[in-house]
Amino acid sequence: MMSFLLQPLSYEFMQRGMAASIIVGLVCSVIGCYVVLRSMAFLGDALAHAILPGVAIAYLFGGNLMIGALIASILVALGIGFFSRHGTIREDTAIGVLFSAALALGIALISTIRSYAVDLTHIMFGDVLGVGSSDLYQIGILTIFIFGVVYIYYRPFKIISFDPILATTLRLPAERLRILMLILISLTIVVSLQTVGIGLVAALLVTPAASAYLLTNRLSRMMIVSSIIGVASSIIGLYISYYASIASGAAIVLISTFIFIIAYLFSPRKGILRLT
Repeated sequence: MMSFLLQPLSYEFMQRGMAASIIVGLVCSVIGCYVVLRSMAFLGDALAHAILPGVAIAYLFGGNLMIGALIASILVALGIGFFSRHGTIREDTAIGVLFSAALALGIALISTIRSYAVDLTHIMFGDVLGVGSSDLYQIGILTIFIFGVVYIYYRPFKIISFDPILATTLRLPAERLRILMLILISLTIVVSLQTVGIGLVAALLVTPAASAYLLTNRLSRMMIVSSIIGVASSIIGLYISYYASIASGAAIVLISTFIFIIAYLFSPRKGILRLT
């Protein structure tokens, strides 16, 4: 058993991959709690695909793909906030418009890259075993920033998530907090690119938090339970990926989904097969 657990970690690429998986499992699980509570799952998926133009432009000019993705995601998040802030159009409409436009632009740019099928595959589907030391450093810095903002704004985020009327009564800057939340989700998606890729990052954002929602009734506990599920899914998924030779991102998401199904069926409070 010890050999089974330690043998993959004898390789440096697995050590970096494990560290990246744990970090991504943590940050997605924490931010995912807000995504689930505010019914923003569609937004997570939209932002994940909307970063394609930034990735394509960075690739065309030989720049850092993560920085390109970061710039694109923040611009799209700010655009969503701008178009929906006056209530002229609903937020989901603004998301749909900008998501479609950014995705179309990304596809148009990528179609000009003859070798994109090979070179950008890891962006679409993740490649945690290809995480380098510089990638891990960038992921760590972004994660520290995200957790720092969540710590500072924990109470305001909690109020606007559970009781918008109270937020208005307390005169909280709800619009600025909403845009800040959009930016945090964007940063979380960028952090997760190397691990699970664009195609699966929304699932990693939503699934552990959805499982925790079924098991807890307080935000602080929800974040802790979601983090445990996210980290466990990342570790188990990475081992399955190594031994079964399947995509790491897919393995991580499948394990997370399996845990969600168990929680959905047997949750003490909400499970459909719970003991009464």
